[in-house]
Amino acid sequence: MLLRAILEAIVLLLVIRAVWRVFGSMVTISSVRRPTTATREPRAVKLVRDPVCGTYVSPTSALSDGSRYFCSEKCRDEYKLRA
Repeated sequence: MLLRAILEAIVLLLVIRAVWRVFGSMVTISSVRRPTTATREPRAVKLVRDPVCGTYVSPTSALSDGSRYFCSEKCRDEYKLRA
């Protein structure tokens, strides 16, 4: 009789611990902040075309002379020589 009570107490503790872990992970997952639309990075960037070699480059990484964008210094210098 005493052994049965001890075994039931152990099983009850294991069930309570399992339920606690499931609900604890649910709370942790739901409390993680997801980025809002305003803080997300844009997924697409409009590319610009190099007038010399025709390569498409991102305006943020391209070399610029004001209105034109170049993929490298070589293309920019070649464009200046043509003009």
